[in-house]
Amino acid sequence: MRFYNTQHPFNCGIDLHARMIYVCILDPSGEVLVHRNMKTDPEAFLRALAPYRPDIVVAVECMFTWYWLVDLCADEESPFVLGHALSMKAIHGGKAKHDQIDSQKMAVLLRGGLLPQAYVYPAERRATRDLLRRRMHLAHKRGELLAHGQNTNRQYHLPAIGQNIAYQANRDGVAERFADPAGQKRIEVDLSLLGYAESSRRTEMPGQMGEKAWQGQGLVHLRPQIGTCRL
Repeated sequence: MRFYNTQHPFNCGIDLHARMIYVCILDPSGEVLVHRNMKTDPEAFLRALAPYRPDIVVAVECMFTWYWLVDLCADEESPFVLGHALSMKAIHGGKAKHDQIDSQKMAVLLRGGLLPQAYVYPAERRATRDLLRRRMHLAHKRGELLAHGQNTNRQYHLPAIGQNIAYQANRDGVAERFADPAGQKRIEVDLSLLGYAESSRRTEMPGQMGEKAWQGQGLVHLRPQIGTCRL
């Protein structure tokens, strides 16, 4: 676990949401200077920080909407810390938890050098990483669909399918094993979604993207059917 322990005269903790942010700014003695809710508007946020720049550091918990904020701070050359969500026990373990409390606790942790850091992924690499994460999501869905087909076969106490339906050539006649039309439809839906998930991984997320990422960024090496990423 890495802690951010660089000292700054002013510390800003932010509880971040998609449309709103709760901002807390502490002075060197720990007194609250700003503690209010505002929209996720870059200009409004910069106005709130203006009296304390360039002697302020900004911290936010790692959740899915942090991209714009770190890029804004980078453009303004303001120090930024991304808090590691799972390691921030002081917030997750409290009895009371809401935006106002969370933002102040984050500022206090930052001021005390006890804010656990997460890695701020470079802007030019984020799209590649997110694409690969989506590919992994499709791989998980494919596994779920294959398991559901096998479990449905066992649910109706039918003989084992025999062939490995992970291969598309072995899926002919699987739905027809079920006498009830509704049962057949369940398997047909699974097989249809399975085919779409596989085609999406192979055509919409081509190996060229992995090769490009590997050569240009040193991020990923894709293997057939599996995929291996170093992120």
